[in-house]
Amino acid sequence: MKKNHVLMMALSALSAGLLISCAKPAEKQTANADAQADSQKVDAQTDTSAAADSQPTIPAADISPEAEAAYLKHVANDLVIPAYADAVKESEMLNTLAQKHCQNAPVSGEGLDALRAQWLVLAQAWANAEMIHFGPATESMSNLYINYYPDERGLVHSGVSELIRANPKLTADALANESAIVQGVPGLEEALYANDSLDAGQCAYVLSASQALQTRLQSITDNWQQNAATLLAIDETQDNDKGLNQWMNSLLSLVETMKSNAIEQPLGLTSKAKGHVPAATAGESRAIINAKVAALNTALTDPVLTAMLSSSNSQVGNELSTALAETSSLLAQMPEDITTADKAQQTKLHEHLTHITQIIKHQLIPALGIRVGFNSTDGD
Repeated sequence: MKKNHVLMMALSALSAGLLISCAKPAEKQTANADAQADSQKVDAQTDTSAAADSQPTIPAADISPEAEAAYLKHVANDLVIPAYADAVKESEMLNTLAQKHCQNAPVSGEGLDALRAQWLVLAQAWANAEMIHFGPATESMSNLYINYYPDERGLVHSGVSELIRANPKLTADALANESAIVQGVPGLEEALYANDSLDAGQCAYVLSASQALQTRLQSITDNWQQNAATLLAIDETQDNDKGLNQWMNSLLSLVETMKSNAIEQPLGLTSKAKGHVPAATAGESRAIINAKVAALNTALTDPVLTAMLSSSNSQVGNELSTALAETSSLLAQMPEDITTADKAQQTKLHEHLTHITQIIKHQLIPALGIRVGFNSTDGD
């Protein structure tokens, strides 16, 4: 099961849709053209008239370097670091529970239920932390080892079962050298939900995977605690909005990837179904999507951000708050597994997220005087 590291990273990058960054120039142009065409197709389906395409001119807020630096420090200390620290805490709790219940394998009934419930809390904590789509997690590709998604070819299912059969006494150190497809949140989901009980080998996997995950998450948290000023470019000059740009485009990326990879593609809303919704084996897709929407709500309706924008356009914050609240309300009405929702609800959820994307792109980002990053999924 052990892989050559180069091949392992290439496989992870391919399934995560990151291979485009390594493509030849001609291939990049073709891929970008396809992405642009897909985006225009979705926008055409969402907008009902030419008037809907027109966007008002948003004046940029007059934000002082001091105010921007204060906001970015707030982002680091009150949003980013706590999000990672929470994921560390929940992975540690899963490992503690596994130590308790796996002493006498097989584990079933209340013991297995407790492990599954804690896994879901952990999965939601990581879903919250995925709003931070830059920095040590992505630069080291640790995000793929934490959450190998979208797994369009079902590699996690076969990979985890094969690994457990080959290594019934697996350790965390040994697992750390394995492929991304058998680690992290999806791997634990597979072990916990694909079986009615856990035998000794499956228990060894859960113990090792939760410990390895905790170690990886702790490393990311430590990096942020030590290097937040550099990672968010907090000390940059008045003419350099790098940190603010990274943060806002990271939040935009969360909406776009969620809309595309977790809803549009797996539900087949605009084309043939591709991949699966998050937490498909657990049947908890709604909980994961809701955690991401909650993270967006915390970040985008943040009082410090709202105050920074108030000098130019407070309406942006109001529109975002309303759109996010409506999305949360819709999710509350949907089943735990959104694949069982009716098509009208699924389509409405997709439309809500499209609307949030448009507000961020055409109102919030211009109001902050920054620009939409070229890596945005919608290609806008």
